[in-house]
Amino acid sequence: MAGPGIVIIGAGFSGIGMGMGLRRAGYRDFVVLEQAGDLGGTWRDNTYPGCACDVPSHLYSYSFALEPGWPRLFSRQPDIWAYLRRCADRHGVTPHIRYGARVVSLEYDERRGGWEVTTADGEVLRPRAVVSAVGALRVPSIPDLPGARTFAGPAFHSSRWEHGVDLTGRRVAVIGTGASAVQFVPRIAPRVARLTVFQRTPPWIRPRPDLALPPLARRALRLPGAARTLRDVLYWLLEARALGFTVHPRLMAAHERAARAHLRAQVPDPELRDRLTPDYTIGCKRVLVSSDYYPALTRPNVELVASPAAGIRPRAVVDATGREHEADVIVYGTGFRVTDALREQRIVGRDGVELQDAWREGVEAYYGITTAGFPNLFFLLGPNTGLGHNSIVFMIESQVRYVLDCLRLLSRTGARALDVRPERQRAFNRRLRARLDPLVWNAGGCRSWYLDEHGVNRTMWPGSSFEYWARTLKANPRAYELIR
Repeated sequence: MAGPGIVIIGAGFSGIGMGMGLRRAGYRDFVVLEQAGDLGGTWRDNTYPGCACDVPSHLYSYSFALEPGWPRLFSRQPDIWAYLRRCADRHGVTPHIRYGARVVSLEYDERRGGWEVTTADGEVLRPRAVVSAVGALRVPSIPDLPGARTFAGPAFHSSRWEHGVDLTGRRVAVIGTGASAVQFVPRIAPRVARLTVFQRTPPWIRPRPDLALPPLARRALRLPGAARTLRDVLYWLLEARALGFTVHPRLMAAHERAARAHLRAQVPDPELRDRLTPDYTIGCKRVLVSSDYYPALTRPNVELVASPAAGIRPRAVVDATGREHEADVIVYGTGFRVTDALREQRIVGRDGVELQDAWREGVEAYYGITTAGFPNLFFLLGPNTGLGHNSIVFMIESQVRYVLDCLRLLSRTGARALDVRPERQRAFNRRLRARLDPLVWNAGGCRSWYLDEHGVNRTMWPGSSFEYWARTLKANPRAYELIR
């Protein structure tokens, strides 16, 4: 059957933002395919105790949909999810969303110059262009530990939190100490009998300057220009942190001093403090923000095991030293398979080439948005568009604007499709690698989910977010083959 002119896959921050951008630009012939029963993406799926954003909400939001009424400086999951639903409703995106529509394949039709999008129920849509907004933080990474299937109690990933499991008075093992764990550990520690936290590598943690915003402050932010001014101030404060990430690891020294001071202030026990002190440059892995994680680890019913989980038995988790730790429940706070997030869909481009084959030596794209051999296919939050210092929503908006400019280019020229030239993509990624290799993610002395199986950073942008904004302000027609 025939389909709309544009298909957006995914209704998270990226997909809703793309839909809003299309509506604002006058496009109406599009559909958003969402495999779940509601929108929200990460902020729908992650409902673990304490789930919140680590970027101030007045910046972690759309610039064209400011929200003066955020209840906190760093808002929690229910408030962010509600914000996304309001945005979709107010900006006319909700009627374009089809829920329960899981995309199983994309095939480029060279004769027609468009795509065939097939869903799990057999429906085939034939849009001119496809925008993949599936997101990176959606495929849970669960370690394949020996004996995992023999565990007698509940075991679940933090992004699939089982709220029907009562943790009160139980022995809980938490495997992993990433961004999710530092949020839910303080929430569950007071009510469990025993909490054992397995740490492979300690994270660097900065204090979280969170506060509730009183009604008077929220009313003041409704004054003309007030919310915009606050957003601009927050943006440039965070953007100033880019130097350490994008110039030289030595410039991270001030951040490391602040993190060490935070650790000293919250953990008086020198032995525990030593186990919590990373041995790599701050920023090499994701820098976390929390003001209650360290205090939770000092509770008498909490034990930090500075040794990774190595195996599981029916009623225990075994660490790498062979020691058993009794457990009734296991919670995996082990993050996501970021570099594999785009590999699970069947995507076939020109000449029958599958995306997995095009990316067999590693995922790459032109500014993280377009990939040679896959005309009119656009990625939001694609390869090398992550940030370590500012709001990812800013990057999403830059990409949405770039996609819209590509669509306008098609309209101006009368071309059916555009395909980034392979030599342009190769040159861009050579420059990208040359910039990334000396930076903190590669030279900081750690192994992180930013790197693929070859040790290549396929996740982070090596410059400031302002630079990315400037470089994607307009699509360069010379970088593309126009297919007529």
